[in-house]
Amino acid sequence: GREQAIRVGERLRHLPIERIYVTNLRRTVETASPLVDRMKLTAAVEPDLREVHLGDWEGGVLAIKASQKDPIYLRLMDEGRWSVIPGAESDDEVHLRVIRALTRIAERHPDQLVAAFVHGGIVAHILAHATGARGAFAFNADHASISHIRIAGDRIVVRGFNDCAHLV
Repeated sequence: GREQAIRVGERLRHLPIERIYVTNLRRTVETASPLVDRMKLTAAVEPDLREVHLGDWEGGVLAIKASQKDPIYLRLMDEGRWSVIPGAESDDEVHLRVIRALTRIAERHPDQLVAAFVHGGIVAHILAHATGARGAFAFNADHASISHIRIAGDRIVVRGFNDCAHLV
């Protein structure tokens, strides 16, 4: 993970990034850290970009349920809705908070390049929304991959997805 974070930082350090956003979860802060240090910027916390809340399946339970082929996990994969997990955040709740965060960021940085270090479930949600794809699992972003979107008014335009060239 640390090596991947260094490689992400090296890949992005030459870009004219005006601001770096992280979530309130440690993983994104640690992944952004090499770029933050290199560019001498301060990371801004955007809590609405945090990972999807998995209710009863927080803390690694999702991976266990997947390995066990739990019936609820199979339903989750079939329907592509987080809300099939007991106590999980609904897809509408995820959508509202993520769009709210992206709108705030876009308004703060018109015509500027920003980097947001987020989690795979959020990347999948943003890209599914932008492309009209069905379900939360239409996209699977690899760890430390780079996806590129552009906010154009009320539209999200996908410019790149799951770029891992820096990890090879």
